[in-house]
Amino acid sequence: MSLPVEALVAQVLAGSHQAAARLISLVEDGEPAGREALRVLLPHAGRAYTVGVTGPPGAGKSTLVDALAALLRAEGDRVGIIAVDPTSPFTGGALLADRVRMQAHATDPGVFVRSMATRGHLGGLAPATGDVVHILDAMGCGTILIETVGAGQGEVEVVGTADTVAVVTVPGLGDAVQTLKAGIMEIGDLFVVNKADRPDAERTATEINAMLRLAPPQGWRPPVLKTVALRGEGVGEVLEAIRGHRAYLEAAGLLAVRRRERRRAEILRALQTRISEEVVAGARADGTLDALVEEVAQGRLDPHTAAGHLLRGTKARP
Repeated sequence: MSLPVEALVAQVLAGSHQAAARLISLVEDGEPAGREALRVLLPHAGRAYTVGVTGPPGAGKSTLVDALAALLRAEGDRVGIIAVDPTSPFTGGALLADRVRMQAHATDPGVFVRSMATRGHLGGLAPATGDVVHILDAMGCGTILIETVGAGQGEVEVVGTADTVAVVTVPGLGDAVQTLKAGIMEIGDLFVVNKADRPDAERTATEINAMLRLAPPQGWRPPVLKTVALRGEGVGEVLEAIRGHRAYLEAAGLLAVRRRERRRAEILRALQTRISEEVVAGARADGTLDALVEEVAQGRLDPHTAAGHLLRGTKARP
């Protein structure tokens, strides 16, 4: 038996991990109860600081996130971790569940870890990532760490979800810096060369610095840091760089600007979802969708024109 929305919200605000997990599942599944709970929760959010951690597969993003969480917990901060993973083609769930990552924090009530499947969504995040951030924020997490799926150049959506974005790479990936240049290299607020005990770590850091010098001058110069996250080396410096970037954003008035633009994007995404759901539901109910599919299949109509018919609420020719 499911809890009423009011009771679920009250438990989330009280810090219940079980209630938060239940609410996140409702939101991921697009349930109306999830939307209603988010509406009630949103006034209690807005205090957490969000940090995105992105980069190519194998860069050690999970290890770095785990090490950052350990430092934050040592300071008494409550931490939320959203780990976005590829989608299983069989179950639709995350291929790597939270049971196999962040094990050091499994019994820590001050850390909430959630693995989320991309569900085919591009950009490195899951469709409901922004909503989950609000839930963890309202639950009382002071810092929320968002680890992207690790798909490469296209993982730029995190910049619209996180206050600070850390781009993680490692030595020995060949032309990795050039590979990243066209995508996530352009969104980093700081860069981390992880596994810096490997050869060519200094060279990789030098290449990133050289590339950053080619960018137009801005108020914030992204630092390039070296870590061996598995041993905790250099992780404190990464945390200080994150805090330095936050201080810069707050002093320049840019943090509020970023968050306002994030709200704009959230509205537009919600609008697209609602329009799509309502149009498709109506078209299925009255048979319009099937009729349009048949016209497209017979070559009498193209998909774009069919979509226009759906938006206008017109039916296919008999």
